[in-house]
Amino acid sequence: MSFSVLFRSVYSGLVRMTVACGLFAFGISPLVSVAAEVENMRVPQIYQTYCASCHGREHEGGLGGSLADGVWKHGDSDEEIFQSIKVGNVDLGMDPWEGVLSDEQIRGLVIYLREREQEFEFRERKFPTPSPDQVATTDRHNYRTEIVADGLDIPWSIAFLPDGRYLIAERPGPLRVIEADGTVNEPVRRTPRVVHHGQGGMMEVALHPDFEENGWIYLAYSDGTDRRGNVSTMTTLARGRIVDNEWTDNEELWRADREFYTRSGLHFGTRIVFQDGYVFFVIGDRGGWHVSQDLSNPSGNVFRLHDDGRIPEDNPFVGRDDALPEIWSYGHRNPQGLAFDLRNGDLYSTEHGPRGGDEFNHIQRGLNYGWPVVTHGMNYDGTPITEKTEAPGMEPPVIEWTPSIAACGLAVCCGTAFPNWRHDFFAGGLASQELRRLRVQDRQVVEEEIVVKGAGRIRDVRFGPTGNLYLVINDPHRVLRLLPAE
Repeated sequence: MSFSVLFRSVYSGLVRMTVACGLFAFGISPLVSVAAEVENMRVPQIYQTYCASCHGREHEGGLGGSLADGVWKHGDSDEEIFQSIKVGNVDLGMDPWEGVLSDEQIRGLVIYLREREQEFEFRERKFPTPSPDQVATTDRHNYRTEIVADGLDIPWSIAFLPDGRYLIAERPGPLRVIEADGTVNEPVRRTPRVVHHGQGGMMEVALHPDFEENGWIYLAYSDGTDRRGNVSTMTTLARGRIVDNEWTDNEELWRADREFYTRSGLHFGTRIVFQDGYVFFVIGDRGGWHVSQDLSNPSGNVFRLHDDGRIPEDNPFVGRDDALPEIWSYGHRNPQGLAFDLRNGDLYSTEHGPRGGDEFNHIQRGLNYGWPVVTHGMNYDGTPITEKTEAPGMEPPVIEWTPSIAACGLAVCCGTAFPNWRHDFFAGGLASQELRRLRVQDRQVVEEEIVVKGAGRIRDVRFGPTGNLYLVINDPHRVLRLLPAE
């Protein structure tokens, strides 16, 4: 090896060491060299290359403090951690990374550190895990669980019939009637054709509030074409009735123009709720990102229609040439939970972020919820999206979850079975296999508790007619019921 090559190798190593540990040997500033080197690095690689020598490869601490124990010397908010990395504290050995890392990369590091912090915390804690053989204990209620239906094919949502039976939408396409004793019947015949593609399929079933008088059942599903591998889909809303286990009286209430159908198998959204003669439903961004900021595109929105499919004249964008009149709010990534606060009629959603940044949102008329201009998350591969978590004219979440829980399913406690949970929101998590209880007061979350952990991927959350709590689980594919065990 030539002297010049050896010198460059040694110098490069010293640069990394001095940046990571704050020694700045030889009085040389390595910022320009390192900035070029890190430009295309993913966040975990940035940490291991430039942070681990002081803070430990497992974030356990060393020359610098632990980054996993939840103890932050200079403030524990995301913004304070961001500033600690950006401007540093030279007197305490923490060098500024401004000019070396972009604001987007620093934001990505904050997300990465939050992930490690939670991993450390969860190793030390025990959470209620539902089991038919034991009682689970939570802050306000104890409960026991039972399996009410098993062996299903990717169940996606549940709706309760007045006679004690219930409906299950299975993603590959069937809609099934389940008997009160858990007997799984044959699929309902002649339901609308769905294209089971990626995350799309038969995704939501909901009963009209006056179902006992009118019999209307609402479905949201992925509609489109699938010919010789040429798949093109979009979420569609329809309603019909079931007579003798057959779908009848089908009415298509909303379908996007064909120009908006896409080959993507991502982010179909879908939840359906009713209020005062209106039906609300959601469609995700379909993987298109900035389409969520385009009011002429149906992707990334919450919609509001009359329950027969007509567009209300008082919707916020009625009369605008550049906007779809059915849109109620926009700037969403992939909402998969939707529920009304029973006390005041406020609408809330839970929404998938990317890696980090899942959201619990208060949905209001005409507001922009920011995706992807602002987010608390980063890309799944560890590359940053943006440094912005807020911006003028964009509504912040009530709370956000970093690390992501993969938010899916949202319900409000009603009935008499769990009186100490009454009016609390319950948000499911797929990847986290969690059910979180949220107590909302004055449109703020004042309590948050993990009440279920490790039962499987929670796809839907519903309270039944008597107030018992039902969880639709993927992997294993079943329905669980939580009952009080005081």
